[in-house]
Amino acid sequence: MQPQEPTDYDKPVAYDNEGRPLYAHPPTADASVASQAVGSPVMASPMTAQNTKRHLDSVKLFPGVDLSEEEFIISEVRRHVVGLLLPVIVAIILGLVIIFGLSLYPKLVPNGNPPFSSLVLPAVLLLALISLGTYIVIWVYQKNRLFITNESIIQQIQFNLFAHNEQTVDLSEVKDISYSQAGAFQMLLDYGTIILTTEGDGRTYTFATVTAPKKVVSMLNSVLEDFKNHRPVSQPAMVDTPVL
Repeated sequence: MQPQEPTDYDKPVAYDNEGRPLYAHPPTADASVASQAVGSPVMASPMTAQNTKRHLDSVKLFPGVDLSEEEFIISEVRRHVVGLLLPVIVAIILGLVIIFGLSLYPKLVPNGNPPFSSLVLPAVLLLALISLGTYIVIWVYQKNRLFITNESIIQQIQFNLFAHNEQTVDLSEVKDISYSQAGAFQMLLDYGTIILTTEGDGRTYTFATVTAPKKVVSMLNSVLEDFKNHRPVSQPAMVDTPVL
């Protein structure tokens, strides 16, 4: 095949009926741009716009959660209030012992040595420390949360005031989701442990003392099925958790 020679636009390509020459003209940039502009304008799909709105709402509600573009939180799962019973009961008992000890001190120590007035300030400080310690325990406990998004499962682990960890598992890596309830007490109060297994390395993640674990697992499986079948999550599915 012979290579095509470039068109000479100064040379006539034909003649009309009256013998006048006709010339070819090179395409202009305006014509090329115009041809590209023909058709309907490109617009974002309604689902993309909806996901963007949900993403922005999630960022406002949960600023501490690291979300990717168009990733939004479907549900926030907290631990059951039963996990706070022991520290709260211990704090109440200690507080009552201090208060009753002060009130009974004149009868228990008739000679007043050491004097009652010298015990008031240490007792008040001790009560303040117990209250502060109980508040810290509650704060740390509540900071342990599980976030379910349209792309991943995020677990925030708060060990103490200064130790924090976050684990993220993409929905594409999830192999199995289950739960366990040990004993009648957990079944009666409806709390348990969520167990998540990943593909490949088969790692297992657990989140203990979860409210309504069966409901949480059902929602997780529904989200996972929609994700793997490339179906959008129709609406956020929330899990009720007790408020302290």
